[in-house]
Amino acid sequence: MDLLADVLAVGGVRGTAARRVEAAEPWGMSWREISGAAFYAVTAGTTWLGLPDSPPRQLLPGDVVLLPTGTGHTLTSDPAGAANPCEHMAPARTPSGEKVMRFGSGETTTHILGACYEYDPAVSTQIITLLPEIVHIRADNGATCLDDTVRLLARELAHPQLAASVVLDRLVDILLIQLLRVWLAGKPAEAQGTWLGVLDDPLVGVAMAKVHEDPARAWTTETLAAELAVSRATLSRRFLVVAGETPGAYLTRWRMDLAAIRLRDTDDTLESIAHSVGYTSVYAFSRAFRRARAQAPGRYRVEARAAAQDRQVS
Repeated sequence: MDLLADVLAVGGVRGTAARRVEAAEPWGMSWREISGAAFYAVTAGTTWLGLPDSPPRQLLPGDVVLLPTGTGHTLTSDPAGAANPCEHMAPARTPSGEKVMRFGSGETTTHILGACYEYDPAVSTQIITLLPEIVHIRADNGATCLDDTVRLLARELAHPQLAASVVLDRLVDILLIQLLRVWLAGKPAEAQGTWLGVLDDPLVGVAMAKVHEDPARAWTTETLAAELAVSRATLSRRFLVVAGETPGAYLTRWRMDLAAIRLRDTDDTLESIAHSVGYTSVYAFSRAFRRARAQAPGRYRVEARAAAQDRQVS
């Protein structure tokens, strides 16, 4: 069981190459906020990233940056330069269908890929939201695979060919995984006490993998500890330190995430959903779901479907 892959899949994390920037100095653009997470990869030239209440941060060729909450920000050619709002700017489209934003009238010196990562609001176990306000991986990050992917991205942007938008979207998905790998390797202390800390802990990682492999099993902390040949006290203590919650709390949260998705996306009966996530009766499932989501399953199904339709329309 690949825990990270499973959580990203269930969490509906999807990357889209939203636009690429071609800029001639001086230039600048700003966003109040972006739905989901914002991502940038600088493939040529330099730019300055500005965030509220933070000093400007220079991005160099090969740098990638993730803003997990899509907070308002600016990109400029000069740290003191002006930035034009971009929320309502319509990017031009290339023959391959890519969206390109061009700034300035002189020679293009800066190339940036801008992307967005969306994730399912029904799922509480989200990786991106656990990250700090800004994740900045510099080009000199130790010759990781991230460097190779950014170079591949640069070539695709410089010489777009057939199905370029598809290639860019796939590269964006790969970049997120590689960014997480590099960040986790360099910031293990910041991951401790969150779900991300589990990825570096063999005991808790195996315990969580067993829950993911069979969420319908009648797990208790005792049975889970027995599977790992450790004491209940050892597993409970280690799980709380590494993941920031007890095994029982995580099991319930994961089950409710799986149930919420099926309630919204399928017409499966409450009995079927209850059994698939380890509850022997609809009553027990409904009580647990109401505690977790402050709504009965039936009401949640109606409102979640309506909200999903509204998002599709907008």
